[in-house]
Amino acid sequence: MSEVWLGDIRLRNRLVTSSSLLGYGAPDPGLVPYGMSPISRFVPLERFGAVTTRTLTVQPRDGHFTNRTDWPLHALPGLLRRYATVLRGVDGGWINAFGWCNVGIQAYLRDYYPRTRDQNTIISVGGFAAEEFVALVDAVNAAVPPDEIAAVEFNVSCPNVDHDFEPILAGVLADAVPASRHPVILKLSPDRDYVRHARRAAAAGVSALTAINTVRALRLNPRTGQPLLANRYGGLSGRAVKPIGLRVVAELRDAGITLPVIATGGIRTFDDCREYFWAGADAVSLGSASWLASYPGYALAPLWGWRIRSILKRIELVSDKQGYSAVCHSPAAQPHGLPNG
Repeated sequence: MSEVWLGDIRLRNRLVTSSSLLGYGAPDPGLVPYGMSPISRFVPLERFGAVTTRTLTVQPRDGHFTNRTDWPLHALPGLLRRYATVLRGVDGGWINAFGWCNVGIQAYLRDYYPRTRDQNTIISVGGFAAEEFVALVDAVNAAVPPDEIAAVEFNVSCPNVDHDFEPILAGVLADAVPASRHPVILKLSPDRDYVRHARRAAAAGVSALTAINTVRALRLNPRTGQPLLANRYGGLSGRAVKPIGLRVVAELRDAGITLPVIATGGIRTFDDCREYFWAGADAVSLGSASWLASYPGYALAPLWGWRIRSILKRIELVSDKQGYSAVCHSPAAQPHGLPNG
């Protein structure tokens, strides 16, 4: 199988997974084996270009939910009610406000990372100050030798942790990027000046961009007027944001941004991937549109898993230079010219 290089980032192919949906890439001891999606049990994670972890912070965080995994069966109804305050299905997608709920960087490196050596990993990290990003990079540097993971992704754009990242971005780029022994990916928000941030990232030595993070959004209960989410605002993902993601990728390229771009937002089929490649993406990432379902819908998890494996198979065919060139240089009006898989 051909490897793919996005600058100095090594991927197994051009399809990765988005942060959070698959937790830490290894089973939890609780009810859901991988993050939020039982579908992952039916997909070989080691076949992805890379698997991106849930965003990790210096200290463990409950965020707006909980890190607890040992819920007894009698407590399950209460857990589901609590879960509904941080993740809701909405028109065309999902809105979430987990707020960086995670076990913390040290627990991840101790308890999860050693069990994911068969995968190619992107470790997502987040903090509220430049010093926290430096500490996170130092922790990864100490535990993970160079070239053992694909990259570290800096999440400086989460819409549901109630923090303005704009004042810390310069410090993050100046201090944390050069401290990393691993390539750094900057995750861009569609709600901010992503072209300017991309230019600053390129000047600071960032290796690639993730476009996009979730879109800041709000839903209200139509009977009471109360927010559906505990945090009021949340991040919108899924099919509804695909046109936004495509726009951001295209605008980055129109603005002359040459950094590799990992595109995400509403990808569910190979045709979705193809659109993003045409817009200018170098790789694509499967997020909530592929991994999340209603609880009754998870009864079809094996079928969903088959669909994701089908996308993987077709991406593997275009992940070498010749196949990718065929995708990117075929006119959009002639999709029949693309590989069929």
